[in-house]
Amino acid sequence: MSAIKIQPTTRLFTFGLVTSWYSSNIGVLLLNKYLLSNYGFKYPIFLTMCHMTACALLSYVAIAWLKVVPMQTVRSRVQLLKIGALSLIFCGSVVSGNVSLRYLPVSFNQAVGATTPFFTAVFAYLMTVKKEAWVTYVTLVPVVIGVIIASGGEPSFHLFGFIMCVGATAARALKTVVQGILLSSEGEKLNSMNLLLYMAPIAVVFLLPATLYMEENVVGITIALARQDFGIVWLLLFNSSLAYFVNLTNFLVTKHTSALTLQVLGNAKGAVAVVVSILIFRNPVSVTGMAGYTITVIGVILYSEAKKRSNK
Repeated sequence: MSAIKIQPTTRLFTFGLVTSWYSSNIGVLLLNKYLLSNYGFKYPIFLTMCHMTACALLSYVAIAWLKVVPMQTVRSRVQLLKIGALSLIFCGSVVSGNVSLRYLPVSFNQAVGATTPFFTAVFAYLMTVKKEAWVTYVTLVPVVIGVIIASGGEPSFHLFGFIMCVGATAARALKTVVQGILLSSEGEKLNSMNLLLYMAPIAVVFLLPATLYMEENVVGITIALARQDFGIVWLLLFNSSLAYFVNLTNFLVTKHTSALTLQVLGNAKGAVAVVVSILIFRNPVSVTGMAGYTITVIGVILYSEAKKRSNK
């Protein structure tokens, strides 16, 4: 009888985790868009630095105090340099993604972001000479074609924003491949929460001079904005905390389900984010654009299925 009682509780817990992961992912995306575009806070590097600062502080609290996962230590200077390299790529990905949100609607941003498997396959082949089955590469064709169609049918298309979005997607894929190469030995493997604990402070070190140089007087401008409307402070604090929560729930969903489940949920999340963003921001969409995005998502699903079968 006890086993029967536990099962619904477990399902409810997993459902709660998935809901939290969806909410935090879509929430931080929409908040970034609101701050950088609608609110007019045009400082994507500073915003990314706020995110990384929150990730550094909250990661320490979660691991050192709350014991969410055991603390893993960096064992050598070489390992620290590898984490630094990953952090630099991670910074490039997040900053580029935030910059793109200034110019592109969330719906199109998500369409381009769905091409991550394409870039992952390309980088994996170039850097590890790892070949997939030919069927796997064929499934990447609709992924790319869908984005080309969506680009042609996007009413709010912006070339610079598109380049930044592609750059962010490529950097995200590159981080995944580089992480697999650099931290592949058993002695160097870190779970995603510990990796974030070490990556986030290094990211802040990279982002601070970039912010001061490229977004001049951003602190003074933020203080001036806060005097006019203190809500900006709460928005930045909430947005930054939510950025950490994305990583925490991502880890917990993977831990309590599987990486494959996370991938499937991620495909659906993009579609949900598109619908929610259109309802909130009311950005114009075309039938061609939505058809292109649909083709891309179908390609990603086929790619996931082909990968799963080839790994059996």
